[in-house]
Amino acid sequence: MNTSDVIVIGGGTGGYSTALRAAALGLGVVLVERDKVGGTCLHRGCIPSKAMLHAAELVDGIAEARERWGVKATLDAVDWSALVATRDDIVARNHKGVEAHLTHAGVRVVRGSARLTGPRTVRVEGVREDHAPGAESSYAPGAGDLVARRGVVLATGSRPRTLPGLAPDGRRVVTSDDALFAPGLPASVLVLGGGAIGVEYASFHRSLGAEVTLVEAADLLVPLEDADVSRHLARGLKRRGIDVQAGARLLDAEVLQDGIRARVRTARGETRTLEAERLLVAVGRAPVTEGLGLAAAGLTTDERGFVAPADWSRLETGVPGVHVVGDLLPPPSLGLAHASFAEGLLVAETLAGLPSAPVDYAAVPRVTYSSPQTASVGLGEAEARARGHDVEVNTMPLTAVAKGMVHGQGGMVKVVAGAGGGEVLGVHLVGPHVSEMIAESQLIVGWDAQPSDVARHIHPHPTLSEAVGETFLTLAGRGLHQQ
Repeated sequence: MNTSDVIVIGGGTGGYSTALRAAALGLGVVLVERDKVGGTCLHRGCIPSKAMLHAAELVDGIAEARERWGVKATLDAVDWSALVATRDDIVARNHKGVEAHLTHAGVRVVRGSARLTGPRTVRVEGVREDHAPGAESSYAPGAGDLVARRGVVLATGSRPRTLPGLAPDGRRVVTSDDALFAPGLPASVLVLGGGAIGVEYASFHRSLGAEVTLVEAADLLVPLEDADVSRHLARGLKRRGIDVQAGARLLDAEVLQDGIRARVRTARGETRTLEAERLLVAVGRAPVTEGLGLAAAGLTTDERGFVAPADWSRLETGVPGVHVVGDLLPPPSLGLAHASFAEGLLVAETLAGLPSAPVDYAAVPRVTYSSPQTASVGLGEAEARARGHDVEVNTMPLTAVAKGMVHGQGGMVKVVAGAGGGEVLGVHLVGPHVSEMIAESQLIVGWDAQPSDVARHIHPHPTLSEAVGETFLTLAGRGLHQQ
């Protein structure tokens, strides 16, 4: 009963995708999860935050209808409890779906805290049931020692980083894990961190009427993206009334009875005192390895706390049979749910003895679901040049096509390609709905296409995607509308 082919520790996106694929390949799988399957992405991150951002988009639409299109619409109020109920229903239905998939696949799910006792052995402690009286549990009872015949997969995820002296209280000081679950809507928010998470939360709160200040220590927002993406994003956020402070550092902060007060050193060297009802700390995430018993299996973490694989083509550590997926991986892994799915597929197929292509992290799309949105894949211009590429770059504003004028939100398409018609190295988008447009570019970059390859294909008119097509037409020497 306690011996299986594969033991997966952690039921987030990386863990449950590994379990599902391994079970589909005929392997016996035990998945150990101490909370709920689905992990941070489903319960505290990707899904609830995007549900709330959709509600924010609807609020923005009311303002646009009134101010731009002559639709005499007004927003009476936001019923926070109704908004939360819809969000929670979406999360609950997704959670039930994941549980049903695991049950149908024959994955044995054990709820408890897992600790490695050796390279192929795991002890599960604190197992408890998680169902209403009289209802059938989807979690298998029992604890003790589990043994893996083929391998153990570590998928314990990450948690938000915090700041010394600013312990999150879920009310005045919050992290991205609990920001959406804090009580009510604040009138003002100070967001610390201008990466994707910080920008999304700044955008959400602004849409729902809060005064927002966004502070980022780097010179540009979303600093891992192309510089033009960062500049267009900052411009769009400022147009919406967000106080963007890039190149600024938090000096100190204190919690008051009715909010927080912080001192910030701006990019110009000035000291500003900022007050807000809530401080949202979004300064990155840290891998979770505490209590995992890595040493008992002969494993260590790097200086940043990641568990690095010895073989990236198999995501296998230096201990044979022990694999890693998801947020435990250091760069070039991206800490993104869709990358974790790919990692889970790779590891499951490896454990089943099947050939599987390594994850191409350069071809993994990166999306920020703010307003405006950003979506990128591949190399930015500066990164491409730093790697020694001789590049040709073309940038086109979305407002250069009719549908971009309809939306009226600005934005751009930027393509970085090898000079002289060389392969496409990166595609970068800013504007409305670009999260739904990036998949095409992921294929372009992933298949090493050249601009001439893309220029042969016709994009529908009128759409925002036309701007992508026009950008490639110009690079291929066949430009129509772009001057």
